[in-house]
Amino acid sequence: MGRHNGGSGLTAEYAGLTGRGVVFTQPPTDIGAAVVAVFDDTCGNLIQLIETK
Repeated sequence: MGRHNGGSGLTAEYAGLTGRGVVFTQPPTDIGAAVVAVFDDTCGNLIQLIETK
């Protein structure tokens, strides 16, 4: 993402976004080579946040 919420990595971004009311359809999930989280942007688009390891 183009901004940083003061923490580190995807887990911090997830915490910051959920704190602002974003509803995630998939919390941060370790998929081996990366950690992925998914949220709905309220317009029907699913947005993936991906942090590679």
